[in-house]
Amino acid sequence: MKRIKSEDHFRKTPHNFNCAQAILKGFQHHFQIEDEVIEAFRAHGGGRAAGGLCGALHAANHLMEKIGHEPLNEHFAQKTTHEKCREIKLNKSCTCEECVKIADELISSRI
Repeated sequence: MKRIKSEDHFRKTPHNFNCAQAILKGFQHHFQIEDEVIEAFRAHGGGRAAGGLCGALHAANHLMEKIGHEPLNEHFAQKTTHEKCREIKLNKSCTCEECVKIADELISSRI
């Protein structure tokens, strides 16, 4: 079964997943993530993740932690110029959808 990429879940009906949720949904089957966990991550999108991190990065780090891998902050910032949602948006370094795509690609390259 082919995996649907995280960006294909971002802000799409019927769920309207935010950046953090889209990452978890994109890897739901690989990491056996329950729907309730994805719903709980609604609180981590839009700059509300711990430390102001991009929600996509926050969710990606959550998945990396589950498999004993290092956080993706440095790799993510190399592509987006920042780790924090507010800084990414202020500098217009990339769109939210691009952040989701980058986080998806970083996870995919490590699993």
